[in-house]
Amino acid sequence: MSEQKPGSPESAEASGPPADAPPNPQSPSPSPGQASPEQASPVKETAAPRPPAPQPGPYAAQGVEPPATPAYLHAQRQRAQGAQQTWQPGRPWQPPVKRPGATAKLRPAAPPLIPLAVLWAVLATAVLSALLLGDGLGVNLLIVAVPATLAAAFAARAAGRRLRPWTATWAVGGLALLAVPALLDAGWPTFLAVVSAFALGSLALHGSRSWLGVLMGSVGTLDSVVPGIRWGWRGVRERADDSRGRWGTVVRTSAVAVGLLVVFGTLFASADANFADLLGRLTPDVSIVDGPLRTFLFLVGLVGALAAARTAAAPVRWDGLTVKPGKPRGRTEWALPLIVLDLLFAAFIALQLVVLLGGYDKVHEQTGLTHADYARQGFWQLLWATLLTLLVIALALRWAPRGGSRDRTLVRSVLGTLCVLTLVVVASALRRMDLYVDEYGLTRLRISVAAMELWLGVVLVLILAAGVFGARFLPRAIAVSAAAAVLAFGLISPDAVVAQQNVQRFEDDRTSIDIDYLKDLSADAVPALDKLPEPQRSCALRVIQGELRGSDSPWYATSWSEARAEEILRKRPANTDRRTCYGLGTDGVREGERDGYEQDHDDYDPY
Repeated sequence: MSEQKPGSPESAEASGPPADAPPNPQSPSPSPGQASPEQASPVKETAAPRPPAPQPGPYAAQGVEPPATPAYLHAQRQRAQGAQQTWQPGRPWQPPVKRPGATAKLRPAAPPLIPLAVLWAVLATAVLSALLLGDGLGVNLLIVAVPATLAAAFAARAAGRRLRPWTATWAVGGLALLAVPALLDAGWPTFLAVVSAFALGSLALHGSRSWLGVLMGSVGTLDSVVPGIRWGWRGVRERADDSRGRWGTVVRTSAVAVGLLVVFGTLFASADANFADLLGRLTPDVSIVDGPLRTFLFLVGLVGALAAARTAAAPVRWDGLTVKPGKPRGRTEWALPLIVLDLLFAAFIALQLVVLLGGYDKVHEQTGLTHADYARQGFWQLLWATLLTLLVIALALRWAPRGGSRDRTLVRSVLGTLCVLTLVVVASALRRMDLYVDEYGLTRLRISVAAMELWLGVVLVLILAAGVFGARFLPRAIAVSAAAAVLAFGLISPDAVVAQQNVQRFEDDRTSIDIDYLKDLSADAVPALDKLPEPQRSCALRVIQGELRGSDSPWYATSWSEARAEEILRKRPANTDRRTCYGLGTDGVREGERDGYEQDHDDYDPY
């Protein structure tokens, strides 16, 4: 005889009819030990299975009703489990449920209460931003970045994050890029360096490694602006409620310290003119007129430091964003178009070897074009061809066959050949630019596009290395190469290189120099322009000298190039008047000296 468990359907049937069922007078009650007619019958009736009896809870033994779950606890449990309520027909007035955003799964848990050290570092960043950034850019960016970096470091340590090698690489690279404004006066390399420094700082806070992670992580700090403000406000409010007495002590101490500095600083400044001059250079010049600008810079520094600290404490995991891989194609379908493209590249490069190896005589013999005409004819086309090749490689990798070792060998062979041929195209484009610069001189745009073409060649080399050693580090390696290119571009001082090349051409042939273009360069070009003979020297430096004399930027907003240019022009000022410079013309040659001279300036030069 089988043993029946309590609560099973068999035990429920053996226990007889339910207690609330009416008695049946026609059915005799079985005596103890006697089986009922239903149990004695060998044939069982088919019936719907009854649900198992509920197990008694912990409150059943006490004879009390279990307490109801509060509504707010129920909602919190639903949010924690990621449950989503659906509309039910019986509840027509149910409010719409707010579904989680697309990046909700990427966001970590809320960070702990903001540490006190982070609050002080954020406040220091805001104060320094208001005092230093309103007078221009220089070493002040590095000064402001120091407390902002400390705020992020304190927040990351409080959240339990560790310093990793790539995080240190991004952080050091960002701080190095902020040294460019302290060294150079030119605005365009400074702009590139500041933007790149922000991108590297954001990557240091996120620690991304995939393609989408590196791309989104470079601007991901902007996502923490509003959460950072809420995080900081909550921390200040809770700490203010817990320590009301200590805030008064801090305010009184700060007021006494500031008062002593103002009183004794004023006395010492009035007693010694040299000390007054030194104090005036070291302290920021704050006036009521600059109040709105200083307030705006204070808020920018405050919000930026809070966003950086909030990101360091709880970064969005942008690496969680994935792109669905493309459908693998067959070998013939995938490889045939790329092989045809490789053959086209090879045919083009076979003709380009004449330019790369033969020199100007071969160019003129084969095409009948001059240096400048041949270079201008195809440089931009080759630049676009390089960019489109990188796009073709990215799309080809998306739909590449992935069957086994033979497919991997095919992909590496076809794409590796395309990368090598594209490197030759890059060399051809740089050679064309070199021919054009020899003919017309160097400009800002020419040196910029040449630097970009050179960086694209570095990217192709990294892709080739990834095909051999693996593509795990390729996204971060390309980001590092871009930051290194911006840093090198700033450190070589493009305006100085442009001026040096044009001055060297003028010294070699004594034919022409574009004074109208050179006079608009920054103070970085002063050492090179100082080598020109008069009156070309004074005409090229006249505008720069006026800008430097009219500037009253303090030490923290003055670059090293500006200080060096001021020293050079103080020893040898530019004294030529405007009428003399106007007589030189746009090419630096006097009107009376134009006999037999053919102007080589191209008015339709696109670059």
